[in-house]
Amino acid sequence: MILVIDFGSQVAHLISRRINDLGAKTKIILPEEALAEIKKDKPQGIILSGGPDSVYQKGAPTIDKSIFASKIPILGICYGLQLMMYLMGGKVVSGKKEYGPATLRIKNHQSRILNKIPKISTVWVSHGDEVIRLASGFKIIGSTEKVPASFVENSVKKIFGVQFHPEVEHTEIGKQVLENFINICGAKKEIKKIDIDQIVSSIRTQVGKDYVIGAVSGGVDSTVAAALMAKALEKQFIPIYVDNGLMRYDTKEHLAKFFKHTGIKVRVINVQQEALKKLEGAIDPERKRKIIGKLYIDIFEREMEKIIKTGKNVKYLMQGTIYSDVIESKGTRNAAKIKSHHNVGGLPKNMRLQLIEPVRNFYKDEVRKIGKLLKLPDAFVYKQPFPGPGYAVRIRGEVTSKRLNQEKQADKIVMEELRKAGWLKKVFISFPVMTGAFSTAVKGDGRFFEEVVALRVIESKDIMSTVWSHLPYDLLQTISSRIVNEVPGVSRVVYDITTKPPATMEWE
Repeated sequence: MILVIDFGSQVAHLISRRINDLGAKTKIILPEEALAEIKKDKPQGIILSGGPDSVYQKGAPTIDKSIFASKIPILGICYGLQLMMYLMGGKVVSGKKEYGPATLRIKNHQSRILNKIPKISTVWVSHGDEVIRLASGFKIIGSTEKVPASFVENSVKKIFGVQFHPEVEHTEIGKQVLENFINICGAKKEIKKIDIDQIVSSIRTQVGKDYVIGAVSGGVDSTVAAALMAKALEKQFIPIYVDNGLMRYDTKEHLAKFFKHTGIKVRVINVQQEALKKLEGAIDPERKRKIIGKLYIDIFEREMEKIIKTGKNVKYLMQGTIYSDVIESKGTRNAAKIKSHHNVGGLPKNMRLQLIEPVRNFYKDEVRKIGKLLKLPDAFVYKQPFPGPGYAVRIRGEVTSKRLNQEKQADKIVMEELRKAGWLKKVFISFPVMTGAFSTAVKGDGRFFEEVVALRVIESKDIMSTVWSHLPYDLLQTISSRIVNEVPGVSRVVYDITTKPPATMEWE
């Protein structure tokens, strides 16, 4: 077993998942638990995760430095590397910042951690601090252009450190680095598969004879979650689609097709005017999420009362929460909150319904695997992700009826042109953003001062890291021309070419 010590990284759970995918068992623990857990579990390896803090700041999470004398192989990632150096006598400072892709060059050096690692590769980085002096016994085995100590080792103690993230999919050598570390640890490998029967059995055990309301939105996560619930509970599952006017134009039809496939009828609750009324004056994205989260719960509790009157004991609310939602909503104690997802951090504290979230511990690519195992059609499994708060977080500033219509029109154009050009299946997500910024345009020899639309089209598997799609120029031109010509009040279109990190997937 390999211990993963979580210092609040956005991807600590992802480290564990990658190690599990490679066949080794893991256990995630907090820093203050580390010494006792090492004595108790006697792990074959230890991984120190990244984190949002600086090791030299007061109150930053730390570990007992006697761990480095335990003769157990250790891999420090980002903050983990910095903490290792700091505790062992090296020096860490606020240094050269790197966010997104960087080029790693490996030095001429023989090491088991470098097995099958090419001399040059692209790695994903996200840090503001750097190690400027190594602890005694360490040497640099790889550097990026900005940071010399990007890959270090102490071969005698079998302690390694990387200033990049091997756990994210866009780090080309990430899987190999982790596999090399597992081999150095001598950890037993046993590949585990997703067990649908176990998930279904767990749902049945939890629910018993009660009924479950399902919050369905047409997105992949809630669709797969609903399929699991339908398989486990059949008529005890009551799916509800809250039509708040903030979802994509074809959502109702998409849901009708899906639930026809399961044999369960979906209830549609129209609250478009109520949603817009609630969002009046809301500019801050966190406030928007919380307004929408509360509105959903209010509606589900109203529906719960109606269903209870028919003699059905409704106790649970199903949500399609996945692990990336949890992480960005501050999933662990030392983590930074990136945004409150409406179905995690955006929910009101006092709820009458208990949550049941069958895909909470899975990433997007795993959710899709579950969908395929359930034999769902590709149209449902590979549908683009769409945020729970919908267009409300793709409109910067206040959501008005006028701006909502502009966003819907622009979004429809983007989807149509990507589909026509054969690109829709190639990208992970695509959408326009009403930016709230204005610029001058000339239309028909007249001057117009109108809103700027930003286009974001990205590629990813698990949402934890993304790259922007290199769309053909002609396609970008077509999308831009159509939006400016067909959507009233728009002056120009710009293309967002920012990776994650540093950018999140959505703008809000």
